[in-house]
Amino acid sequence: MKTICLYFEIHQIIHLKRYRFFDIGTDHYYYDDYANETSITQIANNSYIPALKTLIEMAKDNDGAFKVALSMSGVGLEQLERYAPQVIDLIRELGDTGCCEFLAEPYSHGLSSLAPDGGEEFLRDETKRLVDKVNLLFGKKPKVFRNSSLIYDDEIGQMIAGMGFKGVLTEGAKHILGWKSPHYLYHSEMNPDLKILLRDFKLSDDISLRFSNPAWESYPLMADTYMDWIAQSPEEDGIFNIFMELAALGIYQPLSSNILEFIKALPQCAAQRGIGFATPIEIIKNCKSVAGLEVPYPMSWTDEERDISCWLGNVMQREAFAKLYSIGQRVHLSGDRHLLQDWDYLQASNNFRFMTTKNNAVSMDRGIYESPYDAFTNYMNILGDFMMRVNWALPQDMDIEEINAFQTTISNQDKKIQSLEKQVARLKSAMKPAKAKK
Repeated sequence: MKTICLYFEIHQIIHLKRYRFFDIGTDHYYYDDYANETSITQIANNSYIPALKTLIEMAKDNDGAFKVALSMSGVGLEQLERYAPQVIDLIRELGDTGCCEFLAEPYSHGLSSLAPDGGEEFLRDETKRLVDKVNLLFGKKPKVFRNSSLIYDDEIGQMIAGMGFKGVLTEGAKHILGWKSPHYLYHSEMNPDLKILLRDFKLSDDISLRFSNPAWESYPLMADTYMDWIAQSPEEDGIFNIFMELAALGIYQPLSSNILEFIKALPQCAAQRGIGFATPIEIIKNCKSVAGLEVPYPMSWTDEERDISCWLGNVMQREAFAKLYSIGQRVHLSGDRHLLQDWDYLQASNNFRFMTTKNNAVSMDRGIYESPYDAFTNYMNILGDFMMRVNWALPQDMDIEEINAFQTTISNQDKKIQSLEKQVARLKSAMKPAKAKK
């Protein structure tokens, strides 16, 4: 039986404001609140709210036959809580249908998995905080991981497996697959327990990028035609991973294009052709991996190259990235709430993408920036102030190993206190019956 794994990403960037060199040391607030509120409100009204209502309706109308997966960044959830709490309510309602699986990802939607000397530590911390937030908001604990922009390689796979995840979503990039098909379940060559679901980028992009393009040869695309493509594929092709941003429904493909009507018709058209839907964890549990997949270099779902060149492809990007993560340990050790929040926002991958000098077929909206050099200058000004604040909290001449030892001592003391408190509680509980007899 052919099975569709439909997945949507929810993430919104934190807009940085214009920050001059002369602001360093005097202005410690880096964000354009108006732009943040405006953008999240627009995308909530034009995409997230109508799209989520459609998915909820699909889940309720198809008696469990329709399944979907969502992955949400921590910074995206923070913005939704602040500016569009009704979206949080709709996500919770979708989760309560039992037809939606929540996935884990880095809290910042950043590139922590690529950080030198400590990438695993940063990724582990970010992922734990995201899992805790999803559990707090929606009462679900993710078992499958997807990295920012589906970035993955063998080393990252080891990190993900080490965190206890059953599987990972990534791109079905041709330069990795070669003659292989993305329509199977694979596993990590280095860790067979970690299963890999590969995105079918053509079928995904047919919806997210081409659906409303009148110049496209398949325009207008109908749900029955789309399902025919899947049904008519080779018999042995069993899994069709359709991954995209939720913003594709309403923003990249406007509501006027009837994109939601198309999505809503998919389950019925699929059922007529014997095609089912499943969540990532269901596929991992019910399907057998056909082979190991070796990914020596990072791949992603971005640009034609499907690599990480759009974030770290030039000298400016690599310099900004190295500077940021050079203070990562100090930020974590500081324990300062404001520094930790700024750390999340400055890690976001879009900050580095704005600095790209690549010539892409699709023009990129750089927001307030006139050029990649403008984006680099603004970011480095902000980073300069941020680094100054980190050094105020933890001076550079303080030895990291000494700080770590001190933090470990405090942590051990906290654990001992908690253990003693539990013992006291047990003793008090045991004494109550004795007092009652007297």
